[in-house]
Parts: sequence; structure tokens; C-alpha cells
Amino acid sequence: MVCPHRGARLAEVYSVDYSLNMKRFTSIIFALAAVSVAIFAADPTATRYSAEECQGSLRPYVVPKTSYDYPDTLTPVHINHVGRHGSRYPAGATHCRLMANLLRQADSLGTITAKGKSLRRLVDYAIAKTAGNWGALDSLGMAEHRGIASRMYLNFPMLFKDGKVEASSSYSPRSMMSMYSFVHQLARMDNHVEIKASSGRSFSATMRPFDVNEDYINFRKEGSMMPAYEEYLATKITDAPLRRVLGDAFPIDDSVKADYALAEYYVLAGMTAMEVSCNLADYFTIDELNALWSCFNLRQYLQWSMTTVSTIPADIAAPLILDIIAAADKVVEGKTSTTVNLRFGHAETVMPLTALLRLKGCYYLTNYFDTVAQHWRDFEAYPMAANVQFILFKSRRGGYYLRVDLNEVPVPLMPSQNRLYTPWREARDYMMRCIPIYYQP
Repeated sequence: MVCPHRGARLAEVYSVDYSLNMKRFTSIIFALAAVSVAIFAADPTATRYSAEECQGSLRPYVVPKTSYDYPDTLTPVHINHVGRHGSRYPAGATHCRLMANLLRQADSLGTITAKGKSLRRLVDYAIAKTAGNWGALDSLGMAEHRGIASRMYLNFPMLFKDGKVEASSSYSPRSMMSMYSFVHQLARMDNHVEIKASSGRSFSATMRPFDVNEDYINFRKEGSMMPAYEEYLATKITDAPLRRVLGDAFPIDDSVKADYALAEYYVLAGMTAMEVSCNLADYFTIDELNALWSCFNLRQYLQWSMTTVSTIPADIAAPLILDIIAAADKVVEGKTSTTVNLRFGHAETVMPLTALLRLKGCYYLTNYFDTVAQHWRDFEAYPMAANVQFILFKSRRGGYYLRVDLNEVPVPLMPSQNRLYTPWREARDYMMRCIPIYYQP
């Protein structure tokens, strides 16, 4: 028989335990709900790239950490190199002068902050340093191409000792100077190398197709990419970095907020390329920097890559691919003594080329443009001096194989395969299939 008093005490204990357990259970449920809200409230497409990476395509060239060897059963016989110009002064004065005017106006209105005064000195210095040199290759850009040339020579010396080099560039002075820096370094390493260098508008079809391709010119005029871009801007642009330098009381109309915000980003992100010391973290939080970079990145993606808006930006690389194939064919057929073809253009040359070939990291199709920053990153594939090298090898049995290097790192040619060495006939067929039918010879 259970004592009634003991039963009452047990019931009381069970009641207290049940109450405590329910409170704990309820607390856990609320905590989980709070975590769920936080997770779903966060932007799933937001990125967290470093300040250096958020320099985007204004980022100076990153030298590969290792040199990539090739099987001893293969012998290099030819290189097709397509490169962007190296680091340069700002392409134009527009953004620098816009920021200088805004900061000067904020100073006269008395709204400028201490950080704004620091930025004004930096921008004024950049303008003075760049005066007369807008868009010109600087010493860093020259060094980038000397480095790429040196590594090419050291990795494939037989192509320079026993063959000839043909180099060409667009008519842009920074591309021409990139070419001259490259071939000058080759000559310094071996003054017996035979080099022929040419430049001018005759190379525009391959090096500056955006200048001469009517379909592309019409695409830009029609502005079919702008709705997607402007819709994205509306979700990402913040005036917080501007307020940090111009002051809270400075008048900023909503119609120009995006232009001002991107001008501040562009000016500061381009400082390193012109060898001006600048800490982006002094002016942006990492979230602000990622947001502004993603806008700049998306615009380039829509303008120069293959997208669901249009394939025209990538299609313009077709003449360049045909030129690369023709140069390799001559080697395979024994119709040339040229062992190295060098071509120097722009980011707008390399972006369409890599997109049309669907190289890894350079090709991404989506209707959800807020995901582009996670899959197509200009700082990885298209920094200053970005380059693609099509290296042709001959096997001991007489067959030819192609390896593609993006920024001196081997990558698979075909998106469906992981192999780095593709039989030339197979590689050629794939490259030809990438070319739109109306460009086919």
C-alpha cells in the first residue's frame, strides 16, 4: 500500500519535472525557430569574397603557385596564347573626376567627413598620377607580361630555340605595350629567338570584335541586358559607403545613387592596378564591397559572356577561335615554322572566347541573375593580364594533343570531361561545334 502522503509528494515532483521539461522544450522550439528565421532571412545568394578578390577584373594578375609539367611521352610543338593587357591606369577620367567633384562639393557644403577628406586626397593624387596616362599600361602591367613570358620560355624552351614567334595586338596602346613587354622579355632571355610583332586595326576582327561586329554593336544599342541589370542594382546598391565620406546631409538623388556608389567602388578597386596603395576596408564593409563588386561583375557577365539574354557577346569570339584552329592546323600539317602565336587584346577579348568555349568558371547560364556572383567571378578568370594558352603536343606515336591553360593553370577543354590532354582532332571538332553556324567556313 502506497502512503498517501508519499503519493502526493511524487505527484508534486512529477508535476514540477513536467513543467520544467515543457519550459525547456518550449525554449528549444523558440530557439530553433529563431535560427530558422535567421537562416531564411539571410540572402542565400550573398557572397563573402575577400577585399582583394572584390577588386574584380581590376585585380592585378595572380602568379600561379606552381609550374605545371606534362607527361614525358608528349613533346610541346606549338602555343596559341591569347592575353589581356596588363595592369593599367584607369581607362578613363570619368569615375575619378566624378568622385573628385562629389568630394569637393561635400567639402564646400561642410558635410564631408574625416574619411571623406582622406579619400579626396587619395583621388586627387590618383588623378595627378594618371594625368596624360589614362588607360596606359603602367610598370606593374609591364612586369606582369614579363613574368608570363619568362615562365612560358622556361616551361617550353624548345619552342623558342627551334622555332619562330609571331605576335599581334589590337591598336590599343596598352595592348601594344603588353605585347612589346612580352616579346622584349623573350628576347632578353634568348636573343636568337626570331620574333615578328604586328599591331593595328587589321586585327580588330579577332582582338577587338566588339568594335566591328554589327550584331554586337546592335546588341549594345538595343540595351536588352539593361532590365536584368537594373533590377539587380535595385536590390544591391546602398549609399552607406557614400554617406561615410560625403556625410549624412549631402544631397544624393535616388536617380544617381547607383552611379555614385559604383563610381566610388570603381575608383578605389582600381588603385592597386595603378600601384597606388589603398585599403578598401577603410571605405567599405566586406558586405558592402561584395554587393558593389557583384553589380560590376554582373554587368560584365551580361555584356561579354554567354547568357540567357543573348549569346551574341560570346559569339563574337568565333573569328578568334577559327584563327587559333587555323594556326594549329598548319603545325599539324607541317605547313609552318611558327611555334608560338601571341595575341594581345582586352578583357572583352578573353571573356567571349572562354565563354564560347564553355571553359570551367567562364560559362554559366541562368535566368536567376542574383546567382551569377557565385558561379561567374571576374576576379578568378579575368584579372589584369588574363590569358588563355592552347598548347599543342605531339606524342611519340605521332598523334597530337591539346592542353588549355587559363591564367597558366591547366583546365579541361570540354565541360563534360576532366581530362587535360585532348586528342587534337577531338579538340578541333569540339571547338568547331562551339562556333555558331553562321560563322562556319
